Amino acid sequence: MSRVIVFGSLNMDLSIACDRPPLAGETIMGRDLVMGAGGKGANQAVAAARLGARTCMIGAVGADAFGRELSGGLSSDGIDTTELVCADAAPTGIALIVRSEGDNRIIVEPGANHVLTAEDACAALDRAAQPGDIFVTQLECALDATRAALAHARDMGLTTIFNPAPACPLPDDTWGYVDVLCLNETECAAYTGVLPEDGETVAQAMEVLAGLGAGSVVITRGAAGSDVRDARSGTIHHIPARTVKALDTTAAGDTYVGSLAAALADGCDLADAAHRATAAAALAVQAAGAQASIPTLAQLEAALGA
Repeated sequence: MSRVIVFGSLNMDLSIACDRPPLAGETIMGRDLVMGAGGKGANQAVAAARLGARTCMIGAVGADAFGRELSGGLSSDGIDTTELVCADAAPTGIALIVRSEGDNRIIVEPGANHVLTAEDACAALDRAAQPGDIFVTQLECALDATRAALAHARDMGLTTIFNPAPACPLPDDTWGYVDVLCLNETECAAYTGVLPEDGETVAQAMEVLAGLGAGSVVITRGAAGSDVRDARSGTIHHIPARTVKALDTTAAGDTYVGSLAAALADGCDLADAAHRATAAAALAVQAAGAQASIPTLAQLEAALGA
């Protein structure tokens, strides 16, 4: 089985529930404060590890209590943290999350997530990765480091999974380094100008993304399921969502990406990997928190067998 190598962010999440988001200048009462490990990169690494993949995390935390807690949490999930840097120059990243009506709004302070340079990221890949491994990255670290790592991983013979979130302007050549592009409907609309609401608009968005240079494409659409376009055949497969009651969607997308990576590392084809990722994400939304909500392999297998 190939390893999953994740370059990405680690944040301490401070999450609070409320009946509705506050208006500008308004103070409202909240409840159910949850403090827990998060960050898109760390979430995806935890998902991959819990779902059976040998996983390595490349990233940075601050030399503070939050950083020690996040690092220890990854280790407890069996993740290789050899390439996790403890930075003196910046604090550990923070995410402030407001949960309301089964959805969430998030503000991120990157902190140490922006410490690693392009040279740092590529050197870590040289030490940690081998051809055939699966490389996963997002956009919560410094953009130049992320792009350099993505390109270097591709040159090394890794299969690259890119989750371009949060959406931001990207240099045109970024897409050509991507073997599997995985993004949600909001991010898809930001990059293509097409909101994927049905089969026709999904196909239109897929064509735009393929035209940019991306390889295979996966678009996640929450309760509407996900859609997969295999670069080799050009065929689009729709994967229905599982019907569940969503409690907290904070780590649903990250669970999907990490599960997708774990399944590809285990030799699944893209459509089968997306089926597993859909089931894993459905489990995640039924629990509160980021990493606290990510299922184990045993839980996923039970859900797939149900």
